[in-house]
Amino acid sequence: MISIHDPIHGTIEVSPKEIRIIDSRPLQRLRHIKQLGFGDLAFPGATHTRYAHSIGAMQMATAMADRLLGKVAGNENDRLRLRQLVRLAVLLHDIGHAPKSHVSERIMPEVSRLGLGQWAGDKSRQASHEDYTLKLILDSELTEILVREFGDMDIAPQHLAALIAGRAPPGECQDAFAVGGRDVLPVLAQIVSSEMDADRMDYLRRDAYYCGVSYGHFDHVWLTQCLTAGEHEGTWAMALQHRGVWAFENFLLARYHMFLAVYYHHTSVCFDHLLGRYFESGEYKLPVDSAAYLGCDDIDLMSALRRSSCPWAKAVAERRGYRLLVETHGGDVGDTADSLDARLQEAQIDHFRVRSRGVLSNYFRRGKAGFPLLVLEPEIERICRIEDYTPLFRRFEQEAEVSRVYCLPTDLSRAREILKDGIK
Repeated sequence: MISIHDPIHGTIEVSPKEIRIIDSRPLQRLRHIKQLGFGDLAFPGATHTRYAHSIGAMQMATAMADRLLGKVAGNENDRLRLRQLVRLAVLLHDIGHAPKSHVSERIMPEVSRLGLGQWAGDKSRQASHEDYTLKLILDSELTEILVREFGDMDIAPQHLAALIAGRAPPGECQDAFAVGGRDVLPVLAQIVSSEMDADRMDYLRRDAYYCGVSYGHFDHVWLTQCLTAGEHEGTWAMALQHRGVWAFENFLLARYHMFLAVYYHHTSVCFDHLLGRYFESGEYKLPVDSAAYLGCDDIDLMSALRRSSCPWAKAVAERRGYRLLVETHGGDVGDTADSLDARLQEAQIDHFRVRSRGVLSNYFRRGKAGFPLLVLEPEIERICRIEDYTPLFRRFEQEAEVSRVYCLPTDLSRAREILKDGIK
């Protein structure tokens, strides 16, 4: 085993086979994609990368899998294979991210152009970073490495794609997750992506650490120790022992506060908008070819911005942001949005409005199509869904919305006077 030292998890042990995956171009590319995009403009320490996060999330997934597999694995061979599957799926879950992360998804092509077949689902939609993740796993130089290194464990790229996508297309992988006559895909997929997955349990702590804030901390040790699995409609699903629910509530609040304080920070939101305006020029495109896509990272994008004559590109490259005029949560206060925008325009003040909407939980939107998070009360032999146990979880069904107006620094004083006139 090979040791990797990490500031969040301490020593992380990886096998020589896993190192060959980590050393591949798709993983190494993540060294050049910052985890928080423009976050370091607001938090100077936030220069950490999706590469470090991916390795840390794998470590977190391992701790979660070790708790769950004791319940669902049929024998030691099953346990080792499923454990390795989870480790690889979480390690690779972010390889499809575009430069500057989520903001660049708006220039991704239609998913039909990626050649994903049944994995794509609705082929008329725009591709996402998850689709590019599947593309790189199923159709890139990484595919051959996975087959060569892990084929002897009956681990195929399609199995990893199923875990990341949370489903197996018809005709594929139907028996890969059958253990003792039960389908274990749901509970393993929940480690990769769910209301309490390894991804969130790493990035909340990691982002808080590098941003120098305390909002993202929660009792991950107790939360993991309270993990178990429960039967739901003939399959295994992730479950919490009831004494761990308060730690889950703390986890929810940590994520909510990180959204407001870090992920929706007004500086990051401003530069995301400026970059989006540059993307409208059509100068920068994301390729559908896997090899070409591996050349797209933050360095490539910043080089394109520096070369460009587009004023929006220059604003980003030269860190010339707009200034925040006003911020409201859950709706506008005083002057209506349209009225304020009209009066700023009349005064010839260059400005823009950004509404940041974040779905804190997709759990309720998935409905019956999603895998439930269960709560076990063994003393009274009762099992229920998490939303029926803690009312706090229901709050996260709603969107978090922040509305902001920005203007040029030279117009800020005049804009503030116009804002005050609307409040009177």
